[in-house]
Amino acid sequence: MAFIDGQNLYQHAKDAFGHHHPNFDPLKLHAMVCASQGWTPNLVRFYTGVPSAVESPMWARYWSNRILAMKRAGIHVTTRPLRYRKQFAYDANGQQKEITVPHEKGIDVRLALDIVGCAVKGEYNVAVIYSQDQDLKEVVTDVRAIAETVKREIKLACAFPSGPNATSKRGVDQTEWIRIQQAEYDQCLDPYDYRPKDL
Repeated sequence: MAFIDGQNLYQHAKDAFGHHHPNFDPLKLHAMVCASQGWTPNLVRFYTGVPSAVESPMWARYWSNRILAMKRAGIHVTTRPLRYRKQFAYDANGQQKEITVPHEKGIDVRLALDIVGCAVKGEYNVAVIYSQDQDLKEVVTDVRAIAETVKREIKLACAFPSGPNATSKRGVDQTEWIRIQQAEYDQCLDPYDYRPKDL
């Protein structure tokens, strides 16, 4: 079963491979990773913060279109509204200006709870985490305890973009790391552009 933190995976793919919007196909990507390990893919669960239509109309429409398409494809999608806060920054001329910075809240917690909850219900033998958020290492102990209680092996793996430009070379600690190379990632792109044409 795939547990994909959409924003985390996108940011690391942007750093490692130079992609400038979240253009991966979750089903293709998970199928590729599973095939490389000899695993049979199960449900794909996708988690993302969604921008405000007021703060970012183009990206709000993008994610509305994208989420609808993912749900139609059978992907289980969990969203949370992005929160915004004002802060000051300096432009190229050294002038101070106020900027709005989005923050994703609650996605990593929901993802962690679902990894544990799905393990309790016996919904997977292998959980593949598509995120490099080290806070997720907290689920490892719980899942291992569940595996011991139910007397079956449950594996936790972490698949992540890997390359010379990657800003992080590590998967989630205490999981099995699966490094995704750019050629593999590029075979799993979604050819459809979900950005609205009228904005």
